[in-house]
Amino acid sequence: MELIKLMTLQFFATQTTLLDDLSPEMKTYYEKRLIDYAEPALVHDQFADKYPIPAHGGKTIEFRKYSPLAKALTPLTEGVTPNGNKLEVTAITATVAQYGDYTTVSDMLDLTAIDPNMEQATKLLGGQAGRTLDTITREVITAGTNVMYAPKADGTAVTSRATVAADCLLTVDTIFVAVARLKEMNTMPIDDSFVAIVHPNVAADLMRSEAWQGIHKYMDATAIYNGEIGKIGNVRFVESTEAKCYGKVGASNASVYATMIIGANAYATTDVTGGGLQHIVKQMGSAGTADPLNQRATTGWKAIKTAERLVEEYMIRIEHSSKTGPSNLAN
Repeated sequence: MELIKLMTLQFFATQTTLLDDLSPEMKTYYEKRLIDYAEPALVHDQFADKYPIPAHGGKTIEFRKYSPLAKALTPLTEGVTPNGNKLEVTAITATVAQYGDYTTVSDMLDLTAIDPNMEQATKLLGGQAGRTLDTITREVITAGTNVMYAPKADGTAVTSRATVAADCLLTVDTIFVAVARLKEMNTMPIDDSFVAIVHPNVAADLMRSEAWQGIHKYMDATAIYNGEIGKIGNVRFVESTEAKCYGKVGASNASVYATMIIGANAYATTDVTGGGLQHIVKQMGSAGTADPLNQRATTGWKAIKTAERLVEEYMIRIEHSSKTGPSNLAN
C-alpha cells in the first residue's frame, strides 16, 4: 500500500513539473530570438522614428512633429539678449492595435533548456511577425500624398497609376529628380544619405546602370541596413520582397511598383522592443478543460503596433514598371 502511495505521489509530481512556466532565463532567450528573427523583415520600420508602446496598456500614442525654425536674420545687439524662439510641436495621435498568431506543438516542450521544436517555431513565428508588422508600416507610408510617376521612354509625362506603361522604368534621372524634390523641402538625409526601398525586380533593373555601386565598394559590414544592396549618387538602396507592388494595374496590364525614397523624420512607428513584441508559450495542460488530455502546447507572438506619416514632404513615392519581369502579385 505504501509503495502504491509513493508511486502515485511520484506520478503527480512528474506531471506537475511538466506544467512549469518558462524560466526567466529561457523567457528572455526566446523573446530575444523572436525579435532577432523578426528584425530582418522590418525593412520599412528601420527608417522610422521609434516610439515606446503606450504605458499601462493605453490604446493611443502621441507622435510629435517638429516644425523647422525660421532663419535668424536679425543682427544681434551687443549687450541685449534676443527674444529667442520656441519649438513648434504638432502632436499626431494614433490608435494602437494588437496583432498576433500562434502555432500548436504536439510534443512536450522542454521549458528548462533550448527546445528544438520551440526554436524552430520561434524562427517561423519571428519571420511572420516581422513581415506582418513591416506591412502595417509599409501600407501607411505608401499611402502618402507626395508621389511622382516615372515618364515613358520617350519622355512623355505620366500622371496616374493607371497610365504607367511597361516602358515607365525607374531610371537614374528619375531618382535624382525625386531626391531634388526632397531637398527642396529641406529634407535631411538618414546617416548622410537618402534611402530607397525597392522590389527585387526593380533592383535588377538598377544594377545594370553604370551609376550603380555595389555595397562592398562604399560600406563596411558594421554599418549596413537590413537588406541594403547598393547605392546610386546619394541614395542607398534596400531590397525587399515586401516593397509595394500594385500588380497589373497600369496601362495594358503593366505591373506597377512603388519605390519609396525616404529622408529623416518622415514617419514614426512603435518599437518592437520594450514589450512591443512578446513571445507567449503555453505548455501542455495549461489550457485546462480545453486540453483535457494534455495533448497540445502552443507558442506564439503578440504585438502592439501603429505607424503614422509625420511629414509628407520628407518622403516620396515613385510609381513605375520594371523590365526584369512583371509581377502578378499585388502585396
